[in-house]
Amino acid sequence: MRLSTVILPIYRWHEQGRKVWRRAEELGFHTAYTYDHLSWRSFRDGPWFGAVPTLTAAAAATERIRLGTLVTSPNFRHPVTLAKELITLDDVSGGRLTLGIGAGGVGYDATALGQVAWTPRERADRFGEFVTVLDRLLTEPVVSQEGEFYSAHEVRNIPGCTQRPRVPFAVAATGPRGLRLAARYGQAWVTYGDPKGPADVPVDKCPEVVSRQYDQLEIACAEIERDPGELDRVLLTGSTAERPLQSLDAFVDFAGRYAEVGITEIVLHWPVPDSVYAADEKVFERIATEAPAQLS
Repeated sequence: MRLSTVILPIYRWHEQGRKVWRRAEELGFHTAYTYDHLSWRSFRDGPWFGAVPTLTAAAAATERIRLGTLVTSPNFRHPVTLAKELITLDDVSGGRLTLGIGAGGVGYDATALGQVAWTPRERADRFGEFVTVLDRLLTEPVVSQEGEFYSAHEVRNIPGCTQRPRVPFAVAATGPRGLRLAARYGQAWVTYGDPKGPADVPVDKCPEVVSRQYDQLEIACAEIERDPGELDRVLLTGSTAERPLQSLDAFVDFAGRYAEVGITEIVLHWPVPDSVYAADEKVFERIATEAPAQLS
């Protein structure tokens, strides 16, 4: 069981940002992710910085910890420009980048560029094409492709990714089409619980939701004759009614239940006072430093 964190891009770099990302490395987290949004929910009217520049700064400020998005979506990204940024960030970080990627939702990102919010079907259609084009852009030196939503014309990405054949994809998916993408293109699969209302699921039933999703992922892998054990299984916490950060014992019990249903990495939100992610920082640091030994 790996333990990671997601650090919201809300900190001015020279005031607090650098310290937070360095502290994440000191605490021994496997990966430090950040959200890739233009703005987000209750944080919309406060500081919110870009994901790629934030991760670039974090790469320069750290040495060992992996870095990533959780998650990037097609809502305001194009695979051609994103691929160039990812190759650069993978180089700057010395091959420590993971791309968390998902279909996106109906929040602020969905209409920020002036477009009408896409339907669930269109999001799924775009996501499927987005992932396939991005996979080619990150693995081939020259790419031309005419798609329904995304095209590339003699796009060159030289020298390619530091990691070979490309940066790993952590594909966020809960439905059949997304899970098939995770099975085909993912090095990891990401879930946050029941997408229809994770906070409404009784606490004792939450692991069952994830277990059923993993069953569907196994089916998707079987369809292409891939071993599902090749994929890391990542749980992003914070959306359900569960409260794993109440104490070290509470977290160990929580993590143990998810280990039983196949989760291999748990991601905790870095505490943000006076927000939905408020938590006791001392308890959070105890979990980071002491829980992994109890879960090994």
